[in-house]
Amino acid sequence: MISTKQLAYALAVERNLHFKKAAEQCHITQSALSTALAELEKQLGFQLFERDNKRVLVTPIGAEVLRRARDIMSRVEELERLADTLKSPLSYPISIGLIPTIAPYLLPKVLPELMHRYPDCQPVVVEEQTHVLLEMVRTGEIDTAIIALPYACDGLLTFEFWGEDFYWVALKGEKFANQKEITSRELARSNLMLLKDGHCLKEHILDVCKLPEPDANHGFGTASLNTLIQMVLNNLGTTLIPEMAIEQLTAQYPQLSTVHLKESGPHRKIAFVIRPNYTRMNSIEALLAVCKDTLEKLRP
Repeated sequence: MISTKQLAYALAVERNLHFKKAAEQCHITQSALSTALAELEKQLGFQLFERDNKRVLVTPIGAEVLRRARDIMSRVEELERLADTLKSPLSYPISIGLIPTIAPYLLPKVLPELMHRYPDCQPVVVEEQTHVLLEMVRTGEIDTAIIALPYACDGLLTFEFWGEDFYWVALKGEKFANQKEITSRELARSNLMLLKDGHCLKEHILDVCKLPEPDANHGFGTASLNTLIQMVLNNLGTTLIPEMAIEQLTAQYPQLSTVHLKESGPHRKIAFVIRPNYTRMNSIEALLAVCKDTLEKLRP
């Protein structure tokens, strides 16, 4: 089989029209170069060069072969450059799935730092519920997903990078609203509104607070924390939100109080999920580092 080394040697002879100079350029002995080219010509079934003691000439058919060899070597160099690029973390588009209770609060914090550290990064963001994202990871439709644990991730690997607690949001003047912390027992006495079924935040809250499943219509089928905040603002009840969402959801509403949930924490853990055989682990490690560093700086 013809090798790229043989082609490289032949192209060096074409450039120099001199076997000794070509051998020096290829960092091999002249005899090794001559042997390699003789084997190449044997495989092809014709001569590429006419040579004697004084000069080297390229045969007409050799000129056509060498023209194609240049094209082949150019494509090989492109593959090598691509391979070198892919060795660098986040130098190739990466698809990241996020759940709705993480995406709008994590991305504004992390993306600026990510693009500062890795200006060539091309993140493709997909927002879906957890069970959809995990299936997309399993099938290779996306590279990774950022989800909240605990959650069953059978057959996948998880890498935690953040743990956070929940905060109760109520109108100022509401019972317990002037406290620094609120217990699950006290919380049970408020008109607590949660996201609709399918959002893992709801399940995490019920589990942490040891609360029963609310009535089917409780929460009005809400799928957004922003909507829940608007409902609180209109005195329709209270809600719980994760720490990373506090500033974005409540900073512009001075009439709201945020009270720490006094239960064993962290109340949820944030993690990347990947397939066990995922090959671009250096990119995941880079994402983990950016997320950890950015979030830790924001924590008081």
